Amino acid sequence: MSVTWTRRRMAFGRFWDTFRGQRPGVIGLAILVVAVAAALAAPLFIDESVTGVVRGTGPKMAPPSWDYPFGTDESGRSILLMVWWGSRTSLLIGFLAALVSMLIGTVLGIAAGHFRGWIGAVILRVTDWFLVLPSLITALVLAAILGGSTYTIIMAIGITTWPTTARLIRAQTLAVEARPYIERSKALGAGHWHVTTRHVLPNVAPLLLASTTLEVASAMVTESTLAFLGVSANKTSWGTMLRGSYDWGAANNGAWWYILIPGLCIVAVVMAFTLFGRALEAVLNPRLRKAGA
Repeated sequence: MSVTWTRRRMAFGRFWDTFRGQRPGVIGLAILVVAVAAALAAPLFIDESVTGVVRGTGPKMAPPSWDYPFGTDESGRSILLMVWWGSRTSLLIGFLAALVSMLIGTVLGIAAGHFRGWIGAVILRVTDWFLVLPSLITALVLAAILGGSTYTIIMAIGITTWPTTARLIRAQTLAVEARPYIERSKALGAGHWHVTTRHVLPNVAPLLLASTTLEVASAMVTESTLAFLGVSANKTSWGTMLRGSYDWGAANNGAWWYILIPGLCIVAVVMAFTLFGRALEAVLNPRLRKAGA
């Protein structure tokens, strides 16, 4: 057991040494650590009541000041506190929606690449059918039908964004199963479960990890878009704040802070996930690593 942990520590050390050379990725990781830590620490300092209309004790649509560093909204609520609490909803939906998408895409992608007969053909046709559907419109319709709860928004985003992952994982599965040791494993009596879980999945995991970070960014943008279009999770998020600024005419009234602050939060976190995901892909993908050497 100690030998195994020693090897894992050495592997992580080599990974970190390589990753540190990707400066944009390190910057993205630092931003994500700060964002996630702030979201997790929010309940220690504030609670959800800061987003309630009755808690708006400040002046309405007030610009940034010492008392309200990020200004206030139409109800006199602090934009700073709302952005802080709303980060929990935005990040939660982003992470869980990406997880749902990755799970569906991984299972179907590996199955489509491993089973070459009618099973693989059916999975490919289903994947192609979902690919031609506009994911945003489909997610909007699903969310409107299922209702505006956090978990229905998560499922709506996850169900409509998995086909790209499935295609990616299928291509990688075909490449892995073309290797000689897979044929030897099958010749020794390995079944479908053994081949896919012991050989295919570990080989596609690095690519899947990098793809997941990029999918989180996409899910957060989709959630913000759905909230702006009126299909929200009935909780305060950065997307619902942008919707509120639109409904109350923040742009016409010169309340730039109401639009700019949540918008910058979305841009910063999405960009951080993108930078981190690209750097992770460059480190874990041997072809990209050789090309950059």
